Amino acid sequence: MVQRFTLKIGDRLLTQETKKDYNEKVFSAVAPQYDFITRALSFWRDAAWKRSLVDALPAQEAPLCVDLACGTGDISFLLAEKYPHGGIVGLDIAKPMLDIARNRNTSSKVIFINQDISHLEFAPGSVDIVTGGYALRNAPDLKLVIDEIYKILKMDGIAAFLDFSKPSSRFLQRLEYWILRVWGGFWGILLHRNHEVYSYIAESLQLFPDRRRLHELFRDSGFTVINSRLYFFGITELLVVRKNPK
Repeated sequence: MVQRFTLKIGDRLLTQETKKDYNEKVFSAVAPQYDFITRALSFWRDAAWKRSLVDALPAQEAPLCVDLACGTGDISFLLAEKYPHGGIVGLDIAKPMLDIARNRNTSSKVIFINQDISHLEFAPGSVDIVTGGYALRNAPDLKLVIDEIYKILKMDGIAAFLDFSKPSSRFLQRLEYWILRVWGGFWGILLHRNHEVYSYIAESLQLFPDRRRLHELFRDSGFTVINSRLYFFGITELLVVRKNPK
């Protein structure tokens, strides 16, 4: 039976606290459908994009990897395959997502914790690799999250992110907005009887920096952009950065 989704976006994305609260509630609500909807919204390309993200990471013997906004664990489990002697920590703000990830987990090298990406509880300079699938766009304060990533990474540590990407052109921004709003709205109505649940993607992207500005934010925070790969006509981007001394 289709469940009615009643949580409205309104102006919840405009402040740090309301966006954090909205993220926790919306991703908790959609957790049972999350694996399916990430595939459907990407025309079943999501799994390949996530594998490309992990393939883009450097070879290391036993790195400590932190997977931000891990959801049900897709990237965390791929990290465990790539680094069988490493340690992988997946973290998410939505406990129902973590419940699913823990039920899927068969590796002693992977643990999942309930944590806010704005306050990463790892020792400074202790982490080798940070990843995030659709994590940055959901940050209540993007600059704060980037600074947190810089803080926990070792020098020359690598961070890689997959997310929806915003072009510089105003025309292309509007076109992308309506594509995502209509496509997300379709699945929202089908699965939850409310278009807003996945229209959130389009609304959150409006407040997100465009590709050029996003790269600048990382550079300004002490990173070098070492790889940027666009998928699906530029609607999504794989971004890989390296921590440098400030």
